[in-house]
Amino acid sequence: MAKSSKLVAAKNGRLLLVRRRRDKLWMFPGGRKHAGESERKCLYREIGEELPKLKLRTVKLWKEVKGRNGKSGKRMSDAIFLTREASGRLKIGDKKEIDKAAWRKPRRIRLTPTSRYIRDKLFPK
Repeated sequence: MAKSSKLVAAKNGRLLLVRRRRDKLWMFPGGRKHAGESERKCLYREIGEELPKLKLRTVKLWKEVKGRNGKSGKRMSDAIFLTREASGRLKIGDKKEIDKAAWRKPRRIRLTPTSRYIRDKLFPK
């Protein structure tokens, strides 16, 4: 089982990303699972906490990504969910962790290592 869940939402050639307050790196929304929580429940809880006005329709599990980040050496264990049906205002719920949310083009943006890995697998150059 994955340790966390991430959402990849695409619309009009842009991806839904949130920016971490502490280091200003962009990432796919999501976060760590609680004990006994499924990957899907984790995703919906995290989205509700981070972006409470975001509405999701069909969300499908793409894959579980496990591995080690080549640069940082950190282990990755994420369930990656995909949707093309996300709408609503990008109102930030967790202002301690996130300072921005936006639909951004997937290149020329400072991403977290895990988000960069996911982007490169789903949207190769």
